[in-house]
Amino acid sequence: MRWKAGRRSDNVVDVRGRGGGLGGGGLSIGAVVVALAVSFFTGVNPLQILGLMSGGSSGPTAEQGAAPPENDESANFVRSVLGVTEDVWSGIFQASGSKYAAPRLVLFGGAVQSGCGGASASSGPFYCPLDRQVYLDMSFFKEMEAHLGGGGEFADAYVIAHEVGHHVQTLLGISDKAENAQRRGQSTAGSSGLSVRMELQADCFAGVWAYHAQQKLQWLDSGDVDKALSTASAIGDDRLQRQTQGRVVPDAFTHGTSAQRVKWFRTGFESGEPNRCDTFSAATL
Repeated sequence: MRWKAGRRSDNVVDVRGRGGGLGGGGLSIGAVVVALAVSFFTGVNPLQILGLMSGGSSGPTAEQGAAPPENDESANFVRSVLGVTEDVWSGIFQASGSKYAAPRLVLFGGAVQSGCGGASASSGPFYCPLDRQVYLDMSFFKEMEAHLGGGGEFADAYVIAHEVGHHVQTLLGISDKAENAQRRGQSTAGSSGLSVRMELQADCFAGVWAYHAQQKLQWLDSGDVDKALSTASAIGDDRLQRQTQGRVVPDAFTHGTSAQRVKWFRTGFESGEPNRCDTFSAATL
């Protein structure tokens, strides 16, 4: 992936090395994998789970951060990916007669305090709708590759684009509609619940972004898409449940199966059309 072709965003805040850290010596790799299985891509209130696992750890806030160093290649990668999400979604929103309000992305190490509460590195990347910010500890990418499969620059970019997809849901009012449906008693968990539909739509929005980014920059190399799809497959509920508990429990799904995550990313990537991402009206996910 030739990510340096992308415009670097100014909306990245770096709070690494500004305090925080994991209480009690941190979480074991086994605990990290379990936490990932429960809360990868932050579905239904995973911060409570992570707070219990990490002893309620918290850390610095975005307001305590600054722009990342210019010579930090990993941060520049994030800035480039985020910049292209800004360009792509600004164009899509403009075409529909509205304006895209870009999120900030907070780089943290160990622990961070978000508008949704304190979180540790084991949460993986997450989006907080209350402060409209994406949070990322980049050590997660190494953990993902080592313990969950997938990996590679475009796969990492897909992870970021998925979180930005949740921001798009907030801007479009989809998140509010899902929350209102939950209040009316519609099921959140389960293979066809609101959480799965939200997560699969974010996967589809990530695919939409990838389509337009490739049209604009031609920055993908052979095999990049396959790596992203392998990552999507690696984080399906069914695969993660087999890894952590040895069996699949569809009633406990929060993000969708491996096949579903691949399907909806492909739907966005092959069409480039956000209106093809209506997982809420889909009879079959």
